[in-house]
Amino acid sequence: VIPSLDYPLFRLLQRRSFLEKNQLKAYLFAFLSVFLWSTVASAFKLSLHYLNATQLLFYASSVSLVLLFCVISYQKKWLLFKRYSIKIYWHLSLLGVINPFTYYLVLFHAYELLPAQEVQPINYTWALMLSYLSVMILKHQISVYDILAGFICYFGVFVISTHGELLSFSFTDLNGIGLALFSTVLWSLYWIYTTKLNVDPLIGLFVNFLVGVPCIVGYMFMQNIAFIGDVYGMLGAFYVGLFEMGITFILWLQAMRYSTNTAKIANLIFLSPFLSLLFIAYFLKEEILPSTFIGLILIIAGLLVQQKERFRR
Repeated sequence: VIPSLDYPLFRLLQRRSFLEKNQLKAYLFAFLSVFLWSTVASAFKLSLHYLNATQLLFYASSVSLVLLFCVISYQKKWLLFKRYSIKIYWHLSLLGVINPFTYYLVLFHAYELLPAQEVQPINYTWALMLSYLSVMILKHQISVYDILAGFICYFGVFVISTHGELLSFSFTDLNGIGLALFSTVLWSLYWIYTTKLNVDPLIGLFVNFLVGVPCIVGYMFMQNIAFIGDVYGMLGAFYVGLFEMGITFILWLQAMRYSTNTAKIANLIFLSPFLSLLFIAYFLKEEILPSTFIGLILIIAGLLVQQKERFRR
């Protein structure tokens, strides 16, 4: 006997099949996002062989701005701009000064001064910085887990920065380490204030870049930085604009949209720094030091400790 479509059991099986297909799509989008994000540290460093930090930022941000324009046009989201107040656009404009302008300028300067295998793991401590800034700005309570996570993560940063020679206090470049850590502050501030605005993510990011790119141009004029760069560097910047600032963000949004439980894909992001070290070793020919690997494990362990507290809440 063929069950009727009206049977509750049949409808339940249909719904389960639909959810499983959606979760599979979520995993595919998430894995693709993680893979692409894992390549960008190498792309940063390779591009900086041919361009300075500001030139790389200008070309990459311009590419991303055009991409966001095309995606919004394709998804027919222009009417959404009417929904938001002038106050919202003012806040988005201020956030555009942080991202892409200040954040990436600081981050790229860090990559100029340090090996990629040092900047990339340090940059992952932004999630911890986000919690600490949330205590000050959003009045969140700090827990023992947050404090413990801080000790573990920043000890990992210390291990990486000293190449494992903990008693020597010999750093590759203190300015570079300072810039890498400061970039986590900027990125955390950007996300704290972005999440307070109830704005479509693509629209918000487009306005950020619409403001950020002219800021970069103005900075280049003030610093007398040439706009024309090496063709190989421009190709690298094109890649960065597409996959660090543009397409990967869109893919991750798709993964979040299809996932039946965002926690199922959120932890996949921890694969990215380890994959990134493989790309750094292959493309940049950097010898990955044991201290880098140990430090990265400590950073990830600290972030997992921090997540444990979140799940307890």
